[in-house]
Amino acid sequence: MDEMRGSLGTSSSLSLRLGQALFSLASLLFMSVGVQFYSYSAFCYLVTIMGLVIPWSLTLAMVDVYSIVIGCPFRHLGVTVIVVVGDWVLSILSLGAACASAGVIDLLMDIGRTYSAPKFCSKYQLSVAMAFFSWFLIASSSLSNFRLLASWRR
Repeated sequence: MDEMRGSLGTSSSLSLRLGQALFSLASLLFMSVGVQFYSYSAFCYLVTIMGLVIPWSLTLAMVDVYSIVIGCPFRHLGVTVIVVVGDWVLSILSLGAACASAGVIDLLMDIGRTYSAPKFCSKYQLSVAMAFFSWFLIASSSLSNFRLLASWRR
């Protein structure tokens, strides 16, 4: 079986995982800078999901590093299924959190500046943009690992 780009245990998977962790961390930091984020449940949801994506991505990045160091791509069917399902779940949750937060920001911008200061709204917008970037990378790695799973022969 040839090495597939983005599948678990490859250098491209490592770059995807590090990108996920970096964008999730940036989203979390931009959201946490605003003291008022806990007033909106969508923002709390975004913080929670980004807090879950970071350890997931870093753990799988360590698996990728180990596979790269020993020179053998990761080829265990059961673990690959768990990774695909975990990526799908986190992908759906992060997309939902980013969309919900974007909707709240749009609402806050429409009703005026009475509920949040303009500097907080711009930080919230940056946070949501980073969450969308993180979602894109999670979805990419999920599709890559699903393609690997589909190519397995029994």
